[in-house]
Amino acid sequence: MSDTVHRPVLVVDFGAQYAQLIARRVREAGVYSEIVPHTITAAEVAEKDPAGIVLSGGPSSVYEPGSPSLDPGILKLGVPVMGICYGFQVMAQQLGGEVARTGRREYGATAMTVHGDGGALLAGQPEAQTTWMSHGDSVARAPEGFAVLASTADTPVAAFASDEMKMYGVQWHPEVKHSEYGQRVLENFLHRAAGIPADWNSGNVIAEQVARIREQVGSARVICGLSGGVDSAVAAAIVHEAVGDQLVCVFVDHGLLRADERRQVEEDYVAATGIRLVTVDARTQFLDALAGVTDPESKRKIIGREFIRTFEQAASSRCAHSSRTRCGRSAASSACPSRSSRASPSRAPAWASASSARSRRSASTCCARPTRSCAPS
Repeated sequence: MSDTVHRPVLVVDFGAQYAQLIARRVREAGVYSEIVPHTITAAEVAEKDPAGIVLSGGPSSVYEPGSPSLDPGILKLGVPVMGICYGFQVMAQQLGGEVARTGRREYGATAMTVHGDGGALLAGQPEAQTTWMSHGDSVARAPEGFAVLASTADTPVAAFASDEMKMYGVQWHPEVKHSEYGQRVLENFLHRAAGIPADWNSGNVIAEQVARIREQVGSARVICGLSGGVDSAVAAAIVHEAVGDQLVCVFVDHGLLRADERRQVEEDYVAATGIRLVTVDARTQFLDALAGVTDPESKRKIIGREFIRTFEQAASSRCAHSSRTRCGRSAASSACPSRSSRASPSRAPAWASASSARSRRSASTCCARPTRSCAPS
């Protein structure tokens, strides 16, 4: 299940420190983006049906053995593509241009000159501007049919474009603020060159997920594990928005929480939201299981095992109770402690969260069956 009905712009990660930033800048331009590894195949890209592709920079040289590569079929899909830095060089090389080892590195603020009107990519920008460079190799010759849009003192081809093929590239980093007109470059690619409307925002994702969850759950009951972290909190927040009091969250106090964390969840978090919360006090259970264990990996496995057991026990108790009462009582009055744990319901409704690092995925996969529970993924 994808995160949104909007067609994504795929940011292909070549190991760039700024891949996340590129994805963010695309979203700031009102376009949904996803990061994918450079190992993605053309078939996998086609399956995602992207509206555009951005090839990120990276620390490698296209001449290094084992350097990150791109499935050549991706550039034949007919999807608008923009290459940045290393991604720009990969494009040039695959499309028949020339990437040279000039020995003249450019790093940091670099004066760049726009040629002519700059084409669709650099339209509306001044001829002379400052960009942020970080490269050793340079594109010495653009692929056949491509127009050179910009250059620097040491880089004859600092940007190129083919409107016919809908392929574009720049040697500098438009995603960083040090490039004066960087965001405008990205927006020109997205809106002018690729023709993608600026109609996405984070609220779209929330609304779409809420609708999907509401349809999936129907009148069933939902139980979510709350870890106290951001990811699980967001997941439960979205589920609660969709199904309201059909959701009950379970918070396990395993004795390894940060100072005052339990109180923050039971009081502050609950008061601020409205989700029904049941706390399971399993401190003795966890600490007994960890007694005498010194190996970090063994500790991690024990904590994971005990958490799953505790959550499953609490979930089974709640589901069994719901079956008996037909879900007619509130979470606070129907909390069922497990044999090894003392359950203490919150004094107020709580907004909790499924403990998953993939919050939207968790939100859409929390238990939606009246008599079964789903442990957090």
